Parts: sequence; structure tokens; C-alpha cells
Amino acid sequence: MDFKEFESWIYKEIGINLSAYKPSQLHRRIESLMNRVGVDSLKEYTELIKNNSEQRQKFLDFITINVTEFYRNPELFRDLENKLKNEMQAAKRPLKIWSAACSIGCEPYSVAMILHKINPNIKHTIIATDIDNTILGKAKLGEYTKNEMKNVSNEDLIKYFEKVDEKYYINREIKNRVTFKKHDLILDRYDNDFDLIICRNVVIYFNTDVKNEIYRKFNNALKKDGYLFVGATESIYNYKEFNLEKSSTFIYRKN
Repeated sequence: MDFKEFESWIYKEIGINLSAYKPSQLHRRIESLMNRVGVDSLKEYTELIKNNSEQRQKFLDFITINVTEFYRNPELFRDLENKLKNEMQAAKRPLKIWSAACSIGCEPYSVAMILHKINPNIKHTIIATDIDNTILGKAKLGEYTKNEMKNVSNEDLIKYFEKVDEKYYINREIKNRVTFKKHDLILDRYDNDFDLIICRNVVIYFNTDVKNEIYRKFNNALKKDGYLFVGATESIYNYKEFNLEKSSTFIYRKN
């Protein structure tokens, strides 16, 4: 079995389009996984993830890059907070926000906390999506480790979390402000009329054609003057092609 056959099998059995990923990075990641579990061939690895649910989940976690934390790159979140303050004052209405590829929920819950601090009485629509149902289950649970909390202030820890043993649990007030759904950025249709789309540290792993198609779809999903917030290594150099303008280094606005 070669990588093309493996990609076809994964698409058919799991529904992930591996051909969208940069091949050199993808092959390295899969080979690393195979080494960890002690298998020598893709055929052997296919059988393993077909028959072993734990290894199947490890494959999904590894491929979908579930590395996250609250307020990841805090200075960028401060920039986002300023824009949300200005946007809310201008709009005078609830905002519609999409956190795409949200992993275990740190990102949408971070936004929910920011908006709650700006005005706790406004209930915004915050939709958070990911390709992995197991990860979405963890996001809905709202249970976090100390490492994922490292950027959270003491004030926010007291206000928005309950600590039980070594775990931190997001409170119901914030949890109820986020709706989690399964969504594949490559294969599924996009909702529209968003004031803000957040997609960070994911698109960088895709090949150029897929990346550009996702940015086009994001543009179509945004309202006029809506914002796209990307990761700290994901500057969009051809942003004008997608009808975007730079609002700041990693935040773009739709024209």
C-alpha cells in the first residue's frame, strides 16, 4: 500500500481528505505515528487503526493537530478584544461568530469570556466547529489542565472557572454561550453572515489550493466589514485576492 491508497482508504472510512494537506509534512507525521506504535508498513497501520479504536483516535488527534490553550498569543487576543469592543459599540446588536477547527474549546470560550467582560447582558451567537467528534465532546465538557490555562489571569480563573483537584472547569455561564458542531472545512458547506471568523493554526497545514479555497469560502461567509482572525504564523500574503484588507497583522476585514 502506498500513500495514495492510504489517503483513499482514510477518506472512505474516516471522511478526512488527506490530499488537502502538504504531503511532506503529512508523510512525516504519519511515519512518526507508525514508529510510535511499532508498525513498519501503511498496510499494517491501516489494519491497526481499523481494528483499534484507541489508535484510530490517536491518529485523528495527531492529524487534526489538537494543540491549544486559552488566549493563545495573548497580545493578538488583546488586539481582537479592542476590535470587538469597537464593533459592538458600532453595531449595537449581538454578533455572530464562528470559531473554526476549535479543538477542545479554548478558543471559543476565550472569545465568550472577552464578550462577557465587555457586556454580560448581550447573548452573542458563538458557533464552534471541529472535524473530530471526540474532541468536540471534550470541548462541551469544558475540562482543562494547568498547561492550557497558562494565559488566563487570576481574575478570570476566579470568575469563570472551578478548580477540582488538578483540573479546571469552565462555568455554566460561559459554556452556555457556545454551540459546538461537527464540521469539515474542506468538505462541508459554510454558514454565512458572520461578524467574525476565527481559524488559527490549522490552514497552515493545507496545500496552497485548499488553503486559497478556504479563504474564499471564509470571505463569502463573512458580512461586509466582518473580521477574519488567523494564527500567529498564518499571514495571508495574497489577502486582496479574497476581498480582504489588513486590519492588523493577523486580523483581516472583508471589503
